[in-house]
Amino acid sequence: MSKYFMGVDAGTHGVRVGITDDQGQFIAMHEVEHPTEYPVPGRAEQNAEHWWVGLKEALRDCLNEISEEQRKNIVSGCVCATSSTVVPVNEDMNPLSPAILWMDNRAVEQADRINATNHPVLKYCGDADSPEWMIPKVLWIKENQKDIYNRSYKIIEQLDFLNYKLCGVLSSSICQATCKWNYVESEGGYQKDFMEAIGLEDYEEKMVTRVDKIGAYVGKITPEFAREFDLNPDMIIVQGGVDAHMAMFGLNVIAPNKIGVIMGTSFVHLCLAEEKKEYKGIWGPYDGAVIDKLWLLEGGQISAASVLDWYQNNFYQGDSYETIIREAEEVPVGCDGLVALDFFQGNRTPYKTARAKGVYYGLKLTHTKAHLYRALLEAVAFGTANIIKNFEDQGYPVNTLIGCGGVTKNRLWMQIISDVTGKPIIVNKELQAGVLGCGVVAAASALYDGNFQQAADQMVHPDVDIEPNMENHKKYEKIFDKYLKLYENLAEMMEMDA
Repeated sequence: MSKYFMGVDAGTHGVRVGITDDQGQFIAMHEVEHPTEYPVPGRAEQNAEHWWVGLKEALRDCLNEISEEQRKNIVSGCVCATSSTVVPVNEDMNPLSPAILWMDNRAVEQADRINATNHPVLKYCGDADSPEWMIPKVLWIKENQKDIYNRSYKIIEQLDFLNYKLCGVLSSSICQATCKWNYVESEGGYQKDFMEAIGLEDYEEKMVTRVDKIGAYVGKITPEFAREFDLNPDMIIVQGGVDAHMAMFGLNVIAPNKIGVIMGTSFVHLCLAEEKKEYKGIWGPYDGAVIDKLWLLEGGQISAASVLDWYQNNFYQGDSYETIIREAEEVPVGCDGLVALDFFQGNRTPYKTARAKGVYYGLKLTHTKAHLYRALLEAVAFGTANIIKNFEDQGYPVNTLIGCGGVTKNRLWMQIISDVTGKPIIVNKELQAGVLGCGVVAAASALYDGNFQQAADQMVHPDVDIEPNMENHKKYEKIFDKYLKLYENLAEMMEMDA
């Protein structure tokens, strides 16, 4: 009798639920959107209850499409979520305030103070905490919302909240804890002296202390949830992780010397290394955050598809997507001397600065709006090439990119990225790598005794192979050098202009 697996991807804009078989074929998938509030610039908040309502609505839509037999044979589930999306809760797990979304940067001052300690634990996260992460945000709540902090039972992440709703167990993932909470498994977990130095001496009281590895048993679904959806009461929930990192399972990049690129509003570049090594301009190395005994490395571009959205909304209003692409295809490699920098919201890696700015350089009266559009496509490609160059310069080989996300549907852009980097790009059949990754982890626990690679090999299927045009690559090498020098020459000015 066939077995089925539930994957849940709680993203920025909504919750997506999918039901997959043991071959990675989805028999149903649905998404329910939820709103984000932006109370002041730099802040972003959500209602945590919307996540739970969205999960249930999406699951109900899925179950309405499958048979009773399939419903009863959903044996395990797994959740991934944004991070760090943080919410204080009481003992009944009811939110005490709006959740602070991952992109919220209100905790800049707290992050700066944390980083000024130069504590050895910071070497496990690229030498610096980001304001987006859990620890700076918890510290911000303690210092700025004292009443909420004092009344809170725990301050938890989106993943913790949803897992608790599903099975009534409060457990955090080693993925979130390692990448966003300054938790280092090989050093005994949380570093007490670090927490005391930054003012979180009560961390054991306010934070979740149970930390499980990805794929670990969290608990059975609650009897109430099983009855509400007529599910098998023995269905289990296994531990998931950060949405981008769980997509590694859905891309089948869970072994060293593979790099997955999540291509959407922002780009995330993810890979695993066998040995611990200090890398510059890279987030990590993260100790066992995805696969036990392997070190997670992460690069990222904060502005990618969002830059194209900005340009299209302001300069291509009324034009069809096909028209925009056709015009951009007619522009030659290098945009007739026009070069752009893609740092519209700062730079994540390799420069790690929020003060970097977007730039157009080399504008002439002969340039058209199509030139400006293609220059942005090339700029994001140069940003990816710069991240790959940084990996390779420090001894990490990159042979092929495995991509997922909405950008993979833009074949012109994908070809430009392949040409600029000189690397082949593989796009898998299932583009929703986060949901599939959760399905892979759930299946590994149920069918393969926790062997993630065996499950991924069965469930992840390549679809498109994009090869670089090496003639174009040679042209792009010279333009890439100009891209690097352009930032180098403007960096000091950008840092002065806060």
